[in-house]
Amino acid sequence: MLSARREHARVAEPAPKRGIRRFDVFAEYRKQEEEEKGVPEDEAKGYGLWVAKVVASRAYGRGTSRQAGAGGDGKSGVSQPPKQGKWHLLGDEVQTDARFDAEIVRRMGEAFYREVFAPAIAAARRAGKSYEGIRDAIRRDWKPEAARARRSTPRADENHAQAA
Repeated sequence: MLSARREHARVAEPAPKRGIRRFDVFAEYRKQEEEEKGVPEDEAKGYGLWVAKVVASRAYGRGTSRQAGAGGDGKSGVSQPPKQGKWHLLGDEVQTDARFDAEIVRRMGEAFYREVFAPAIAAARRAGKSYEGIRDAIRRDWKPEAARARRSTPRADENHAQAA
């Protein structure tokens, strides 16, 4: 059972606008790995998004080695992509920081990303946890705003009984 203090802290933090996917966790995890190597944040975002899409497409049988390019990064088994300047390409789409922000950050909400999500991934990485070790546990309690509202609102039949 959560203490009242911990429950209050959990309620006070921003909730995601939509459910947090393994895809989101993986993209952020890899973005942070790239930043740790000295890659600028904008390029790290593009890379994190690109590698998450490639891995997801392979997991669901949609990806081909032709789409990803040739070579390898030596860590994820993902081939290095063709590039357009500093950006990775996937098909005809340039994987940029702006696309990362649109597909990940704005999807979950900027406040949630900045105050909860990115710091939690960073803390897990500092603790030496692998992506596989956190991908499900870290997002378990992150419920979208609508789900939180439904949980905190008494059910309609309870409201009716109280009014009678």
